[in-house]
Amino acid sequence: MGQDRVMGQDRVMGQNRMIEQVVIVGAALSDCGRVDSTTPFALHQQAAARALADAGLSHTDVDGVASTGLGVLAPVELAEYLGLRPTWTDSTSVGGSAWEVMLEHAADAIRAGTATTVLLVYGSTARSDLKNRLRTANLSLSSRGPSQFEVPWGHTLIAKYAMTARRHMHEFGTTIEQLANIAVDTRFNAGLNPDAMYREPLTVDDVLAAPMVATPFTKLHCCIRSDGGGAVVLTSARRAADLPGRAVRVLGTGTASNVTTMSEWADFTRSPAEVSGRLAFSRAGLTPADVDVCQFYDSFTSTVLLTFEALGFCGRGEAGGYLEGGTMRVGGAMPTNTDGGGLSACHPGMRGIFLLVEAVRQLRGEATGRQVPDARVACVNATGGWFSSASTVLLGVD
Repeated sequence: MGQDRVMGQDRVMGQNRMIEQVVIVGAALSDCGRVDSTTPFALHQQAAARALADAGLSHTDVDGVASTGLGVLAPVELAEYLGLRPTWTDSTSVGGSAWEVMLEHAADAIRAGTATTVLLVYGSTARSDLKNRLRTANLSLSSRGPSQFEVPWGHTLIAKYAMTARRHMHEFGTTIEQLANIAVDTRFNAGLNPDAMYREPLTVDDVLAAPMVATPFTKLHCCIRSDGGGAVVLTSARRAADLPGRAVRVLGTGTASNVTTMSEWADFTRSPAEVSGRLAFSRAGLTPADVDVCQFYDSFTSTVLLTFEALGFCGRGEAGGYLEGGTMRVGGAMPTNTDGGGLSACHPGMRGIFLLVEAVRQLRGEATGRQVPDARVACVNATGGWFSSASTVLLGVD
């Protein structure tokens, strides 16, 4: 692979000047898993403080804040809590892919000079809130707007994802064992991560024998519910040159919107990642063959299945076979969700930020116990809603 491709070589603009390179200089998680004695605001603060320390920066260096999912005026309330007064903010809310979308926005702002250092931060106590009866589990994300016409028929969030799996099985002969294998491989990776919430090995039979949730999904086809948070810090490559850590370059990004109602989705087996991935790979000047490690949103096993096909790692209808034989495992042909993913490690509600943190750790060589050797290019893809949006980010190191 040529060095210019790994570095995400900047393209010449119309006036013959180079675009500012954008890099991630800090990445960290808050306490995750079972965190019963804190608040979402505190998890935001913990993740932000750790990410800034990782970057060698302080809160006074931050002039941009991006966050969503907390408070009425996010990210204004959060910035106040963190003692920040940003001159650039973003609170794009598109579900789990919000963090990758906001990364794209932040990168554009840094290139344009409207921000210099941007903090992306998230925290949630979804698990402990349920345990303490402060909230209930969502059967549907919304009963307003277009969604109101489907909610009365009991079309739950999990059922929507289950329908994508069933349709893929019908059209392409994908088996339930192949889908279960995604959960098994993800749990294998979680076993290498001491911070993962569930680490005990799984077999395909274990997944099939688990309690049924929405056919064909048993409980182990579905993401876990945890507490936790994360943060990343972006700035320009020029500024990063004065910082102590290894910078991770943003090579290319792409975002795509789909639908909120299943009745408007023309093909349940096609993820909007087909569009976001095409944009990101084109802008980075890369192909899936250049990727060393993947971090994909895994709200359900079918999310991963459709993402591999959408991004071009295999052909349409071929992901079931492609993912057999330990493909996703650390040490496999395409290590994916190396921290254990949302299926086993951590999933507090909107997991996109965790994908970015794990990708940075892999590229820096900091994923102790689960490190992919010589990882230089990472593909991150997050899904929001029920394939309602997708955002793809390609990251790399020199």
